[in-house]
Amino acid sequence: MKIGDKVPLFSLLDQNGTRRTNEGLKSPLVLFFYPKDDTPGCTIEVCGFRDKYDLFKVLGAQVWGVSNGTSSSHLAFANKNKLQYPLLCDIDDSLRKTFKVPKVLGLLDGRVTYVIDRNGFVKHIFRDLLNGPEHIKEAIRVLKEIQNQ
Repeated sequence: MKIGDKVPLFSLLDQNGTRRTNEGLKSPLVLFFYPKDDTPGCTIEVCGFRDKYDLFKVLGAQVWGVSNGTSSSHLAFANKNKLQYPLLCDIDDSLRKTFKVPKVLGLLDGRVTYVIDRNGFVKHIFRDLLNGPEHIKEAIRVLKEIQNQ
C-alpha cells in the first residue's frame, strides 16, 4: 500500500469475536499494525491510542489495531490496558501482507500506521518500529488535515 491507494475490502474478527470490515465505512480509519500483544513497545503504543481515543472520536475517526495474536491474547491485552477500540486478529498475516507491512531485519513484524479517509483511500503512512507514541501524533495531525479539507 502507498499513499493514494484504495484499500481493498477486508474482514477480520476482533478480540470479542466481532467481525470488523472496512466495507461501507463512512468515517476515517486509523489502522495500526503492531508486532505483538503485551510487549513493552506495543503496550506503550496501544495505551497512547487509548489515551487519545476521545480526540480520535472528536476528529470523526475509528481506531483499529492489528497483529497476528489470537482473540484470547488480544482480549487479555485489551482488558489489561482498558482499550476501548478493537484489536483485529490477523492470525495468518493476510492483512499485513495486503498492506505490505515489512518485517524489520527480516524477523520482527513492523509497526506501521495507516490513516485512511472516509472514501477508503490511504492518506498517510507512518513507519517507525521504536517510536510508538509518534504514531499517535502523526495520525492526529493527518486527521486534522483531512477535517480541514
